[in-house]
Amino acid sequence: MTQTLTRSYDNYETARAVVERLEAGGIRSADISVVGHHEKANDSHYQKADDSNAGEGAGIGAALGGAAGLLAGIGLIAIPGIGPVVAAGWLASTAAGAAAGGVTGGVIGAFTNAGHSEEDANYYAETVRRGGSVVSVRVADEQVPAVEAILDGATPIDRDTRLAEYREGGWNRFDEAGAPYRPPVV
Repeated sequence: MTQTLTRSYDNYETARAVVERLEAGGIRSADISVVGHHEKANDSHYQKADDSNAGEGAGIGAALGGAAGLLAGIGLIAIPGIGPVVAAGWLASTAAGAAAGGVTGGVIGAFTNAGHSEEDANYYAETVRRGGSVVSVRVADEQVPAVEAILDGATPIDRDTRLAEYREGGWNRFDEAGAPYRPPVV
């Protein structure tokens, strides 16, 4: 049996390091996905106004520090309700394909199709929308302890605490039709 393990991180750099550790630990690139915010996603040199699929913006892996494996193929995609993100892997392909085809529930559908509850899918999508990054890994049952050690060793966001913070601010679910998140000015 296989299962999908997913963790969210406050920044792309942490997610990138997790991906590198997973690959060094023997996890195949084909079984890893990363979606997140990186300053290059907002850099007009890389961003295209009509960026709507995984093929567009591809080939920026070297610029983002990914010399090999999954990170070498990282590219820019625009996800409805989130905006431009860097992404690679099976999860990114599913979300990008849905976005390009105008399919509702693109990013939420990608997470739920990977085996996550709708609540978790909404949490992961909102975390990316608010500037975080998500790493998702498909693993065989016997790989779970080693992969969890790598994912948790990078200090992921505490899901329950973050969900409480989101809800305190009036959030109840990811809105694909909403505008990309802009943090409050303090």
